[in-house]
Amino acid sequence: MVSFEELGVAPELLRAITDMGFEEPMPVQAQVIPALLDGDRDLVALAQTGTGKTAAFGLPVIQRIDLTLMEPQALVLAPTRELCLQIAGDLADFSKYMPDLALIPVYGGSSIEVQIRGLRRGVHIIIATPGRLIDLLERKAVSLRSVHTVVLDEADEMLNMGFVDSIDEILARVPEDRKMLMFSATMPIEAARIARKYMHDHQEIVIGTRNEGADTVQHIYYMVHAQDKYATLKRVADNAPSIYGIVFCRTRRETQEVADALISDGYNADALHGDLSQQQRDLVMKKFRDGVISLLVATDVAARGLDVDNLTHVINYGLPDEAAVYTHRSGRTGRAGRKGLSIAIIHSRERARLRQIEQTMGRQFERREVPTPEHIIEKRLYNLADRLERFDPDQSEIDSHIGGVLKKLSWLSSEDILRRVFALEMNRLLEYYKDAPAIESIPDKPSKKERGRADKAEKPKAEHRRPATEAEKDRRTASHGYERVYISAGKADGFFPSNLIDLLNHNVGGKRVEVGRIDLLATYSLFDVKKGDARRVVEALRNVDFFGRRLHCEIAEADKDYARASTRKKRKQK
Repeated sequence: MVSFEELGVAPELLRAITDMGFEEPMPVQAQVIPALLDGDRDLVALAQTGTGKTAAFGLPVIQRIDLTLMEPQALVLAPTRELCLQIAGDLADFSKYMPDLALIPVYGGSSIEVQIRGLRRGVHIIIATPGRLIDLLERKAVSLRSVHTVVLDEADEMLNMGFVDSIDEILARVPEDRKMLMFSATMPIEAARIARKYMHDHQEIVIGTRNEGADTVQHIYYMVHAQDKYATLKRVADNAPSIYGIVFCRTRRETQEVADALISDGYNADALHGDLSQQQRDLVMKKFRDGVISLLVATDVAARGLDVDNLTHVINYGLPDEAAVYTHRSGRTGRAGRKGLSIAIIHSRERARLRQIEQTMGRQFERREVPTPEHIIEKRLYNLADRLERFDPDQSEIDSHIGGVLKKLSWLSSEDILRRVFALEMNRLLEYYKDAPAIESIPDKPSKKERGRADKAEKPKAEHRRPATEAEKDRRTASHGYERVYISAGKADGFFPSNLIDLLNHNVGGKRVEVGRIDLLATYSLFDVKKGDARRVVEALRNVDFFGRRLHCEIAEADKDYARASTRKKRKQK
């Protein structure tokens, strides 16, 4: 195995990473470090979160800095404040024996004036979120004229968050002869476009296989009725006594409801979503990192940038629409060679979506039966026995107190004491599962009744309509209390959730519209709004302008071929 020294890492950096416990380079580091230090080509590196990416680009970026030139020479773009701070912290650790190196993280949600003062003092490396860097460029508070290295970390996440225009604007302001590295877990169309437009004869490095996820992660699923999903989630948590994981939900509302229910049922849980203030988010994430809470219930957007290495579980309480999002979720566990578990709790209408994710990742997920109460209680008892066996108390501290306790319990046998200790420790579980009903699993193959419903729904109403797939029909089904709305703009048009929210805020009058699930497709989008709001949303967004194009909006129909309709409308407009 090649060493960091053989890769060409400088002595002062070697000293720092040795202090940090780095021994041998991880695969992504072994390939990226020499390519950045000695190669002439730009790089696209496809690798999962947690594979050692920060050191892979951070070490060569630091090594290429000219310390005599007090100007920004390297720029690292990250999608979130949290990831921005994490990268800055890692680079500071790598460069601790280089006291003259100056770096600064700049991000939204913090004082821009403080960041401007930091930039004016002089820096070598800027780690930034795209939005805040644009603000600083517009204020002429920073110059990128001396930047020779640009890194886009988690590029697919930045593009999913709607930063494509900001990235375009930033890259247009750096020198033409700069070196560029793009890290991404997946390679969406927008990332490929940026590579073609801004990179020079780029080299592609793939760690593993495209979209496949980490080898250390086991993928399993439970298929139950929709009303049993929460009960299944609790059984999964109860069946893993040392669980430390993230539960991903689709909407902010569902996230808060699931977290509140878990807290009420006695679990160490909390919610992380977009309705929280930055201060609240920081507090929740600190509690999670410190292990105060063992289950973090989160939306995808809120969890971006949350970096925790020792997660045991990622639980998909709601499957995402895109396989790339599932890959990102599952990549948060099984890091640094540890084993991890990615669990999907699905109902019958999510069956097709699961198969699509399997196909994209090239993995077959393992079907499991929901743990029974008997199995859970037995597992917890053995776990408690193991903890008692391994615990070695400080005799000197307990001897002065144990005499009175032994006298008080002298009428009980050792077996009686043990039974009471176990019952006391597990009282909540024993009480809860005493009369717990069985959770019925849904068979992988649709029942005759389900197939009959599907056949009826898929029967075309006219010859020009093609049958809708199960995944498409699921997209058109609104959540309870909501109504589904269609709008004729999708990801291929640069249309993202932030654009939709902006259109709603600027065009829909009256009380604030509550938005539920959003499904972005290539040429159109579907989203949920409260039933009472659907008509005024449609009226407000009908013929609304989106960068010079008039959009069409309507209440979604279950069997309409929106992909074809959207393409036809765009041709007419052209």
